[in-house]
Amino acid sequence: MSRLLMAVTALAIAALPGAAFAHAQLLSASPAANATVAKPTKLTLDFSDTLQPSMSGVTLVMTGMPGMPDHPPMPIKGFKTSVEGDGKTLVVTLPRALPAGSYDLAWHIVGADQHRIEGKYFFTVK
Repeated sequence: MSRLLMAVTALAIAALPGAAFAHAQLLSASPAANATVAKPTKLTLDFSDTLQPSMSGVTLVMTGMPGMPDHPPMPIKGFKTSVEGDGKTLVVTLPRALPAGSYDLAWHIVGADQHRIEGKYFFTVK
């Protein structure tokens, strides 16, 4: 009888839509990955699922500065993150425009499925 129950459970799970198992994904970002932009004051990341605001955020690190080849990584502090719009957009509001340099942006979010998802990309400010 337990094998029958397991088989029925497996069939029921297989019949569920695939979207039920999908995790939130980063759909677009501004600045985009590998982009070169002029001194942004706001960064936006658009996801495929509604975010849990208290469990979603970013880490921003300046990794290089023009004219300073040995510039050590410098964490950027003082920004605010919020979830806006339809609950799928993570907005990073900076206290001032980012200076020229290269940046690593690491993000972490928790979507409606309660799974933590992480990613990272870089961009350059001219």
